[in-house]
Amino acid sequence: MSATDDIDDSAAPLIEHLAELRTRLIHSVIAFIIGMIICFTVWNPIFNFLTNPLCSAMAERGQDDCGLILIKLQEGFFVAISISLLGGLVLGFPYISYQMWRFVAPGLYKNEKGAFLPFLISSPLMFFLGASFAFYVVTPLAFDFFLGFQQAGQLVGEGENGSNGIAAIAFQGSAQEYLSLTIKFIVAFGLCFQLPVLLTLMGKAGLVSAEGLGNVRKYAVVAILILAALVTPPDVITQVILFVVVYGLYEISIQLVKRVEKKREAKLREEGFYDDEDEDPLIAEFDKDEDNLK
Repeated sequence: MSATDDIDDSAAPLIEHLAELRTRLIHSVIAFIIGMIICFTVWNPIFNFLTNPLCSAMAERGQDDCGLILIKLQEGFFVAISISLLGGLVLGFPYISYQMWRFVAPGLYKNEKGAFLPFLISSPLMFFLGASFAFYVVTPLAFDFFLGFQQAGQLVGEGENGSNGIAAIAFQGSAQEYLSLTIKFIVAFGLCFQLPVLLTLMGKAGLVSAEGLGNVRKYAVVAILILAALVTPPDVITQVILFVVVYGLYEISIQLVKRVEKKREAKLREEGFYDDEDEDPLIAEFDKDEDNLK
């Protein structure tokens, strides 16, 4: 067989994989577009739902009118598009994940499929958990904090140059700015809730260890503080909440990695590759192979 034939044979599977990837991507894009169209037809109820935290915070302050304004002529259209993009991603994500799994699964062994599938399922669940926490807990506190800087106008008295008084500071929010802030909260907390999934998966792959995560805890605290300052608005309440939540998830991740390591240790012990006198199972396996050679 010539070198040209070898190149052609090796290129054929690559072309097949690329063709399959293209098919999966096309299906995913179609699912996203369908979800986007569905959300565009009902963007008003979705927007009303997203404004519930603001309206509740304003109602507690005795402000019944929680209407938002359109600063630019095209702003209403872009609000609808933003809601459609977010809604299309949410509705299409299960099918998109299924397409990703169908593409990756044929290249995995049975035990690898069993290890990877739980993480594929838990990832969207953790994202929705973080998004729900942001929407129902964080945003009401943040909006109440921001609304606290309003003040009512007041007429103090009559001076030489006319009436003296205190200027009113009232909230007249932009619909697009409010939507952008709310989506930022939801996405930021949804991504932060992926931390246990990511670290546990890395621990299962042997890339990180519970001991290593514990040793870099002080650096993780600094990184989480920086993250809280970057992804949240400049108010202390939201930053503290995000820091506490992400640090708690980091500690939970350490415990999950410990559990993964214990399961791996038990499996190696059953297979005879783990020596209780050695701390590292890889060292024990190497010593066993060396004894067999002798």
